[in-house]
Amino acid sequence: MTYEWGDDRRFNSYSRYFRETMGGRVQKVAINAGFTCPNRDGTVGVGGCTFCNNEAFTPSYCQPSKSITQQIDEGIEFHSRRYRKAGRYLAYFQSFSNTYAPLDTLLGIYGEALAHPQVAGIVVGTRPDCVDEEKLDWFASLARDHYVAIEYGIESTYDATLRVINRGHDFATARRAVEMTAERGLHIGAHFILGFPGETDGMLLAQADTINSLPLTTVKFHQLQLFRGTPMAEEWERAPERFVFRGMEEYIDFFIDILRRLRPTLVIERFAGEAPPRHRVGSDWGLVRNEELAARLDRRLSELGVWQGDLCV
Repeated sequence: MTYEWGDDRRFNSYSRYFRETMGGRVQKVAINAGFTCPNRDGTVGVGGCTFCNNEAFTPSYCQPSKSITQQIDEGIEFHSRRYRKAGRYLAYFQSFSNTYAPLDTLLGIYGEALAHPQVAGIVVGTRPDCVDEEKLDWFASLARDHYVAIEYGIESTYDATLRVINRGHDFATARRAVEMTAERGLHIGAHFILGFPGETDGMLLAQADTINSLPLTTVKFHQLQLFRGTPMAEEWERAPERFVFRGMEEYIDFFIDILRRLRPTLVIERFAGEAPPRHRVGSDWGLVRNEELAARLDRRLSELGVWQGDLCV
């Protein structure tokens, strides 16, 4: 069976999306450009999000003391050793809020990345409260000649959760940022975490309808992970009964309940992930690569005879 996104996988995969948009395989190369966040420097708060430890997801070659070009070169070498070689690369500005600077600063950073001969485009991770009309207009001008995606950390659609995790903005801010970005024709990603204390299974299933209402291109989900040295890890130590952690197979089945409610046009970049064990406390799946997780998801969808969006109203 071929599904409406055009292949026989039972969910709208990120690999299919890039085959369609860029004609083949591409590989992201993570970059740390030395940004911070407004809930760290006192602008809207201090301490950052209670779950956040950027080191847990940042490759060792990503150091802001290195130039953008050096990080790209080292990232390409890193990926060429670990994976089959990609034809093209995307510079993925992953750490912290990568639009949290004056436009003049952004010009130099992203200009250097796009000048690299092996870079076909950029993916810019940021917060919804760190964009404005001027910055988005500039990114739209870049997108005339390059692939440009803005990836927003939204984390939850529930304002009560956003307050508790010290996010520093509400969901209405996220909606405005996504809609402003969509108006300019940019590719838009969003990141959500599943399993925050206080969010029930019913809330997470209902959240799918809200996600469907956003003009997103791609979406990432992660199961909640706790990282050493974060306020949320300390909260878990004080009150572990407030946290619910699922094993991998149980989590896949729960995510399928969400996936079936997501619109078929939404590209699923990832639905789970594991940081290195040295950073984690609490639950532990071991190290499972995204490719294996995606294969397990597709197998389970086939076993159940269901697919993305089959319950979407």
